Amino acid sequence: MPSVFIPTAMRELTSREATVHIPGATLRELIDNLEAAYPGFKERVLDAANPHRLRPGMAAIVEGEPAAMGLRTKLEDGSEVHFLPAIAGGAEAATARGTKRSTPWL
Repeated sequence: MPSVFIPTAMRELTSREATVHIPGATLRELIDNLEAAYPGFKERVLDAANPHRLRPGMAAIVEGEPAAMGLRTKLEDGSEVHFLPAIAGGAEAATARGTKRSTPWL
């Protein structure tokens, strides 16, 4: 059974579990089974306009590699799957001359 590593921002769906074990022969089947076990999961990872794709800014990593076949990516017993939301932004900070610069470490 694949191990799914849940991003912190999505753990409210899994009762704060960081890792769950869900059956699935493909990424699509895994997501369907995650939805059955944890309602709301599918909405967080699939594109609302095209439910045959991951949401923009969401990546699926299988065995340390991006899921090149998308939702058709095959999984094996013991596969490790990570869902990674995009991280963007940063804080604006004033410099000594009064101009702004982006400081992503703030």
